[in-house]
Amino acid sequence: MKKTTVFIISLLLFAIAVFVWFKPTSQTENTIKQDSQEIQNENQQATIPIDTEDTATTQEELDYGQLELPKFSDGDVIVRHFAYTLCYNEKYEQASWVAYELTANEIIKRYDRTNHFIVDDAVKSYTADNQDYKKSGYDRGHLAPAGDMSWSSTAMKESFYYSNMSPQDPSFNRGIWKKLEEQVRSWAGEIGGIYVVTGPVLKGKMTTIGHNDVAVPNFYYKVILDNSGNNPKAIGFIMRNEGSKASLSNYAVSIDSVESFTGLDFFPNLADKIEQRVEHSFCISCWNWSVHKQTRNTTSNNSAAVQCSGITKKGLRCKRMTKDSSGKCWQHD
Repeated sequence: MKKTTVFIISLLLFAIAVFVWFKPTSQTENTIKQDSQEIQNENQQATIPIDTEDTATTQEELDYGQLELPKFSDGDVIVRHFAYTLCYNEKYEQASWVAYELTANEIIKRYDRTNHFIVDDAVKSYTADNQDYKKSGYDRGHLAPAGDMSWSSTAMKESFYYSNMSPQDPSFNRGIWKKLEEQVRSWAGEIGGIYVVTGPVLKGKMTTIGHNDVAVPNFYYKVILDNSGNNPKAIGFIMRNEGSKASLSNYAVSIDSVESFTGLDFFPNLADKIEQRVEHSFCISCWNWSVHKQTRNTTSNNSAAVQCSGITKKGLRCKRMTKDSSGKCWQHD
């Protein structure tokens, strides 16, 4: 056989061997496809449209690590709105709790009350409505107060959802309960930011109103956490649904007491040692009981608000709206 022929045959055999050796196996091909798909998915997630403040209910996945959220189970109806989160109790046609963070910036009044009460479409089982409260003798009492939501037009609108309402005696709603709401806003301004959970005590024998049989609670509660600094503190309140001339401090109790009375577990996302300490006892003198009225931002409506350009810990764009020249909200400035 000629040397040229041998050389050509050897070259062909070498080429075949190289092809077989480096040809991707089906497993390798699958791995490449999976990696490609994951990269594609990540790119798609990165380009999901950001919800703006005009969207009443955000589509962002619930952050179970939020300090204000009480403990809840998979069977609970949890609704997250732009400004607060609630747990809806269909049996009693109202929320078991409403939770939110309230900051010093958010107590500055920018928008007036709408007084436009509306059904909350985010509650799939439907909520109470106007007819339930009409001529009932009870106020449509806010759980998350409109006064805590005056920093945003969307937040103000959401505060008038019927999922945020509970039947309150007028002397209670317009009296001692209103004073407590003002006190909480004063603490938020003084401290810089607090976590608030409030709701009706849905236990015991209760009367009902309206065609939806909305329960009329005998008691209401509110718990507040100050997690600033190195010495967190918390305080709770339990109030009967009736007028009172007593001072607010007379209703102050420990968080443990509110938990025992309501059956709820507050601030479960605190470190265990801190949770036990702040919930077991409370200090009346550690809280400033004078009330500083919120001020109104008279210039805030002169320029258009824009969505904050800051990035959250989850890597998403902040949903807060701002009129600051920096283009960022107070939290990211």
